[in-house]
Amino acid sequence: MARKPEPVTDPLFDVGGKTYLIAGAGGGLGSVMAEALHERGAKLVLFDTDETTLERVGEAIPDALVRVADMNNQAALAEMVQLTRDRFGNIDGAINAAGLLPMAAATTFDEAMFRECIDVNLTAAFLFSRTVAEQMQDSGGRIVHIASVSSFVANPGYAAYAGSKAGLAQMVRVLAREWAPKNILINAIGPALTETPLTRDYLSDPGFRSGVIAAIPMGRLGEADDLIGTLLLLLSPGGGFITGQTIYVDGGRTLV
Repeated sequence: MARKPEPVTDPLFDVGGKTYLIAGAGGGLGSVMAEALHERGAKLVLFDTDETTLERVGEAIPDALVRVADMNNQAALAEMVQLTRDRFGNIDGAINAAGLLPMAAATTFDEAMFRECIDVNLTAAFLFSRTVAEQMQDSGGRIVHIASVSSFVANPGYAAYAGSKAGLAQMVRVLAREWAPKNILINAIGPALTETPLTRDYLSDPGFRSGVIAAIPMGRLGEADDLIGTLLLLLSPGGGFITGQTIYVDGGRTLV
């Protein structure tokens, strides 16, 4: 059963009545973000390539507009943006929580998987940003990407993922420069490794899991809920003078 929206007491972080388009809404991070925004009275359009997970999110948020679509497809993106405008009239913000996390030593990394990682984590993020920004030219808006501490730290086995997320962080900086005059603010959130379906197989290895935790000064893995405060800041009036930034929500991982 969907939770009822909770009243917001601080207008600095008010997202009530705003319209947000979320890519990767069926994933471990995107679904939690969707629920958090729903609880605070936002209007949502949700899409993902995974119909099964997306369906579960749609059941939890029955008043959301839910579609299966691929963020790496320009026509599908344009359709999602138009659906959002048809339903709600405008787009106040967009969140990209889609992504791939392949890991392998560089000497054995499959070339096709490397290219797919760049396509999903970077190229699709660019297409998503550009398509949404085209609809924000007159009214402004907010765009938030999920980056990673891997855009900053160097972990063996992460060549494709880290490269894609470092590219994403720099892309956010460049687009922020281009779009700031239109009051289109674009930022990223960089979590430490977070326990989600995307990371579950890796974290099932006790040695890998303990190594990840040992590298985080706060001594625990990230949780999807850890990102909500920063997300609300970047989408709300309180974040109205922040653009081009990657904010690390990582328990101190980037300090090590």
